[in-house]
Amino acid sequence: MYLLIPGRHHLLTDFQFKYLNGLVNSRREGHIEGIIFAVTSANHGGTKRNPIPFYLRAMIIQEFSSYLDVPVHIYGIDDAGVITNFTGYTLKTIRHASEGLHSLTPENTLVVCSTEVRKMYSALGFRILTAEWDEQRQQQTAPMPWDVVKMIAQTADWKTDTAILNEMHPAAYKIWSLYGLGDKVRQILKDPIIGSDGDLTATRDYAEYVKQMDDIAALKYRETAPYIIPGNIGDIGCAAGSWIKIACEDDRLHECDFYGIEVSRHLYDICLQRRHNGEFSNPSVFFAQKNAVSGTVFEPGAMHTIHTSSLTHEIASYGSIEDLKTFIHHRYNELQPGGVWINRDVTGPANRHETVLLWLNAEDGDSHLPKPDTTDTHILASWLSKLSTKALFQQFAKDFRKQEGYALPHTWVEIAGNTYCQLSMQDACEFMFTKDYHDNWYSEMHETFCFWNFEDWKTHLEEAGFRLDNLSHPYRNEWIVKNRLEGKVQLFRQLENGQLEPIPFPDSHMLLLARK
Repeated sequence: MYLLIPGRHHLLTDFQFKYLNGLVNSRREGHIEGIIFAVTSANHGGTKRNPIPFYLRAMIIQEFSSYLDVPVHIYGIDDAGVITNFTGYTLKTIRHASEGLHSLTPENTLVVCSTEVRKMYSALGFRILTAEWDEQRQQQTAPMPWDVVKMIAQTADWKTDTAILNEMHPAAYKIWSLYGLGDKVRQILKDPIIGSDGDLTATRDYAEYVKQMDDIAALKYRETAPYIIPGNIGDIGCAAGSWIKIACEDDRLHECDFYGIEVSRHLYDICLQRRHNGEFSNPSVFFAQKNAVSGTVFEPGAMHTIHTSSLTHEIASYGSIEDLKTFIHHRYNELQPGGVWINRDVTGPANRHETVLLWLNAEDGDSHLPKPDTTDTHILASWLSKLSTKALFQQFAKDFRKQEGYALPHTWVEIAGNTYCQLSMQDACEFMFTKDYHDNWYSEMHETFCFWNFEDWKTHLEEAGFRLDNLSHPYRNEWIVKNRLEGKVQLFRQLENGQLEPIPFPDSHMLLLARK
């Protein structure tokens, strides 16, 4: 008989060893020919649900196997999303990976599993050995491996914690210590920005997002290329690697090394696939899945150029202003003296605190179309595209940073027969520069664009030690003005005599050249 142990296997416990060793030596379940570890989510790493990559999990199991008197086999089972027959998928993967050597059936395999997954195997006819779970008393009798992982994440000096050492098998302790996994796992599990599967938001359509990033990559590169200092070049928040791809084709940077950093697992996987496909003309292109907020991602003083684009507002949006300040300090520490951080992003208006009047077109779409009762992003996008600008604002006011607890302050006023929305210049700009992103609406509703204006940025960069190059500047995106604002919205301020004074559309973007 084989013993099949499905699970993520970030850690192995002393209980697991004693349980398996007892089965092998007592032969109470018959002769055990071998133990098979099915390591699920093998294609995930660096996420809250799967902080440890597959190769390290496999090393833990391999070290663990030296304590057992039977062969141990390890098979990685990639995450395949939500599928109805995950157990069948697991068994087929093992059979395929083993080239038919391990064709597991209820006749030749016992499943060792204490989680709800055991019910799936039971439904296929497998006999279940419930290990840490007492079926009769319906309770857990020993800590699960993930329980110990969480204990480590909450303990500063886990290597001397008796409660942890009593539960952790020496094989797991060896690999965790050798590779510094305690600190890495603690950092990932406590990270306030990324989600359980390594993403900023669960509502992003990645196919659409990657297309958007590729479409504007050439524009981003043209705008930033003149300021790149050759040498070690890092792109933080590299998305699908589009900026690096174009930079590799620049003859001036032929001898440079490129480092792409991406926190999103989906996008990181795309970067690796593109490199595998040979899409980068420079062989010295490297990618890592890391969070540049919680720590440095390059060696101190190693980088000549660090590039970020459309990233810093996401840090403030999904994290906090303090997270952004920490991010700024990390970039300063990573640069060589004379190095440059090129930051291209949105910015708030100079007068962001001013109370203004916003006219919204109520005739350029439907103002009474019922909202569809669905979370489907395509259906929602279609509905949003049919609304008038005024109706779109009303929906925006309900959704904007709602999950963050923000309620957009605004009132409606009538002046000379026209209706205006009275609100802060900052909130008016948040709407104007977000309103057309229908494809990822719920994702965009987390994001704030206008938290700092250009002068705010200058202040915080100088506080971190940077010198802001004189070529840095805010600017207005005239394409947005012409295609998305004119005829749809207009800004006014009310003078003391009651008259309305038009306010020009403000700067919406900036190019920052922060030098060390």
